[in-house]
Amino acid sequence: MAEARPAGWRLTTAEILYHMPDHPHLLQTYVWQGWDLAPQFPALHEFLTFWQRELDGPLHSVRLGITRQAVLRHADWQATLH
Repeated sequence: MAEARPAGWRLTTAEILYHMPDHPHLLQTYVWQGWDLAPQFPALHEFLTFWQRELDGPLHSVRLGITRQAVLRHADWQATLH
């Protein structure tokens, strides 16, 4: 069962495009995922700050996706298919 999170926390996925250090004209993709507080996204901002400070490969763009509020329900029936 999913762990309860305070209001605003969502599973966040970021698709990060960055320039390859040895071939700056080529783009590479990195996917980051974690729980973050919408709409400020402090965990993602912290990761991107780390990236810019510590890693080679300048950022090109970041595309963000977040989950909606999850609602868990119990199944009324169960079946097995062969």
